[in-house]
Amino acid sequence: MNNNSNKAVPHSKRIANADTDQFYQSEQSIHQHVDHSLAHQEIEIPFNFRHCCWFCQEPSNQQLLFPSTKDRLIDCPHQAISVPICRECKSLAKTSQAIDIYRCREQIKKALAKRYQKDLAIGKNWTKEELANAGFEGGSFEGFAKSGWMMFEIARDRVNFSSWPLWCNGEQIEDTTLGKQFAFDGVTYSDLNQAVDFYVKTFNLHKDFFLECINIVGVNRFGYAIRFARLYIGYTTEARREILKDLSTTEKSS
Repeated sequence: MNNNSNKAVPHSKRIANADTDQFYQSEQSIHQHVDHSLAHQEIEIPFNFRHCCWFCQEPSNQQLLFPSTKDRLIDCPHQAISVPICRECKSLAKTSQAIDIYRCREQIKKALAKRYQKDLAIGKNWTKEELANAGFEGGSFEGFAKSGWMMFEIARDRVNFSSWPLWCNGEQIEDTTLGKQFAFDGVTYSDLNQAVDFYVKTFNLHKDFFLECINIVGVNRFGYAIRFARLYIGYTTEARREILKDLSTTEKSS
């Protein structure tokens, strides 16, 4: 995904097909060092996902062989498998030290969300209608107005894609990350910590203060904690401490 919004991106052009030096490593740099004596078995692929990356649903043109070596297979709870993957996700998987494929997916999702932080933030700062009617026509932000929401939707959909259940040789591979995900405002994060980091960066929140707000009001009021923390950006440590005391007192009395 190109974060330079001066040029509109055709709706038909998906992110994983954009072959640019800015976001994609060369074929040589993402080459997988694999022990080819391992018999990697192909997973079962539903017909409607037959050309999709298992990690993000972008068009897939490669295979991820997991685990890559016999040494890593010792700790892996499932057999060696071959999973369809797009070029960008494969470049991100290169540095993964996950012991199973689902934890590898979790790391890739976090990396995608971090890489496309600015694009995901569009949906937190604008609505589709606001962006379309922002009056950027003819200015330096015209490209952003035309393609910004589409870029947000593509990034969101990639991060949100839950993948299809993994079956290989008639056996299902158990999802070791089930129940860890945290969904808020239309985006699914790998866990609560990732969601916290995302909003801290998006709104320049004080992280410890934000975390204390969540502890006081509860995770089920995550949106309220965001709004409350945004009111006190730039306050001193002592002031934040008093504000948290007042918030705690108010919550206990309500």
